Amino acid sequence: MKKYISKTVKVNRMLEEIFNFLSDMSLFSQAIPKDKIEDWQATPDECSFKVKGMHMGVKIIDRDPFKTIKFTGNGAVPAEFFLWIQLKEVAPYDIRMRMVLHVKLNMIMKLLLKGKIQNGLDQMAEQIANAFNGVASTPPSNLE
Repeated sequence: MKKYISKTVKVNRMLEEIFNFLSDMSLFSQAIPKDKIEDWQATPDECSFKVKGMHMGVKIIDRDPFKTIKFTGNGAVPAEFFLWIQLKEVAPYDIRMRMVLHVKLNMIMKLLLKGKIQNGLDQMAEQIANAFNGVASTPPSNLE
């Protein structure tokens, strides 16, 4: 498995608030881009959806309160992966977050996705931080 680490981003929220939101997949529906994701379904522990007609799913496999949330595919994802969201409190309202992705890709996928995985992981970390910080379009309503 290849390991990718996102850039570390700053989130201006309380640690507990960030952790509680990110560890409940049913809350993600507020942030799902409806123009790119179809058939979104979620429980606190897992979600399933379609992207360009391809069915995918993700589930939470571990929560270490206020530190780490670990995700993996639920069998419908084309590649085996593990994604960790790591949180570290520097001070109240000063949380650092990074994402660690372990993914197993065949040679063809490695060539097709070369460089795109790291860029995508960095963008995802930034978008999560921006949503919490109110920088992006509109943060999820329960974060205000």
